[in-house]
Order: sequence, then C-alpha cells, then structure tokens
Amino acid sequence: MKKLTIGSLFSGIGGIELGLERTGYFRTIWQVENNEYAVKVLEKHWPKVRRYGDITKVHRLPKVDLICGGFPCQDISIAKQNAEGIKGKRSGLWQEFARIIRMVRPKYIIIENVPMLLKRGGDSILCDLAETGYDAEWQIISAENMGACHKRQRLFIIAYPIGLRTQRNDKRYGEALQNETQKIRKGFQLETNGFASKYGTYRYRDIGDIREGAGVPNRVDRIRCLGNAVVP
Repeated sequence: MKKLTIGSLFSGIGGIELGLERTGYFRTIWQVENNEYAVKVLEKHWPKVRRYGDITKVHRLPKVDLICGGFPCQDISIAKQNAEGIKGKRSGLWQEFARIIRMVRPKYIIIENVPMLLKRGGDSILCDLAETGYDAEWQIISAENMGACHKRQRLFIIAYPIGLRTQRNDKRYGEALQNETQKIRKGFQLETNGFASKYGTYRYRDIGDIREGAGVPNRVDRIRCLGNAVVP
C-alpha cells in the first residue's frame, strides 16, 4: 500500500505527523522547525526525515500529498487581551504557511491552532485558502475527547482542492463512517478507563511535574514543547 506523504510546518515535537503516521497510511518526508530543543526531539524520532529551519528562508520543498502544522498562536490566544490576531508579529507567520501551500500545492492541508482563531483571523485563513483553490472544513476538538485528562480545546481546519469534497449523502460512506466512529470510541474508552485507574499515583505525579516551577533549568524547554504539542 502506498502511503500519503507528509510535509510538516511549525513542527514542534511532531505531534500532528505522529498521529497521522500511527494510522498506517502516512509517512513524513520533511519538517520545518527552528526551535533548537524541538529539533533534537524530531531528530531522535525521525532520523531519516529532512529538516529545514527558519520558515521565512525556505524557498524550495519536495512535493507531498499533505501539509500540516500549527502556526504560532501568541497573537490569537484568549490569554492575550489586546491581541493583534492573524496580523500580529508571531501569528502573522500564517502568511509563510500560505506561501508554502501555494508553492507545494498539496492534495490536503491540516491547520491547527487555538479556538480563538475563529474570531481573530479564521476568516482571513479561509479567504487565503479559497484564493489558492482550496475548500475547507473545521472543528474544535478537545484533548479529553481523545482520552486525555485535560480539556485543551484546539481548532483543526482540513482543506482540499475545490471540487474534491466527499459526498456525505452517500449511504455507504455514512455507514462506513459510523462503523469507524464506534471502533474509535470503544478504543478511547478503554484508554480513558486505564488512565483513570492510575490517576492518583503515577499519572498524577506526572501532571505535577509538568507544572513544577523549580528544578533543573533544561526542563523548561521540555515543558514548553509539550505545551505547544497536540494530542497525536
């Protein structure tokens, strides 16, 4: 079976591509990330994947079937009251994301960011995608829906070339989707129960460590990367 190829932007520690690869239908070709600590994590888990640094200096990339990534949310997050939104210095890097899309022209795109993007620039992203020739669908998904112990809502946008939208009134498609959804829900329920049974011991101690303010300085990089990562 031929796997769909992935190109990852603002890769962080690779949460999105890891989740995609776990399905068995994808393989990562290249990653773009300039954080030194995150790059070390990527090198460990994807030793044969080509990596690029500063996205603003990337002007040539191999063709891939899918581009994924979560561009910076600092100017979009609800934690910032006077946020500049999609035009801010950090979150404005979406324009680099859009530039790469226009350059590579993938079949599919996955964009991840905080839910506030719907009010602070989501319309601009949809316009940019439409002007580039892509339709899009989006949904807010919480980490707790995936078996995690915290809420952590994130907005996911999936885009594809205009005209390729799946016909959802197809009866066979509906039945297949329902069957797969039931399988997934069953699997996640087992994971959730297993997690809950350990919550007061090993798992609870892990959560406390992540929020600890003192200790070895180099753990700050780890905490930051975990905080920026998605649930695979």
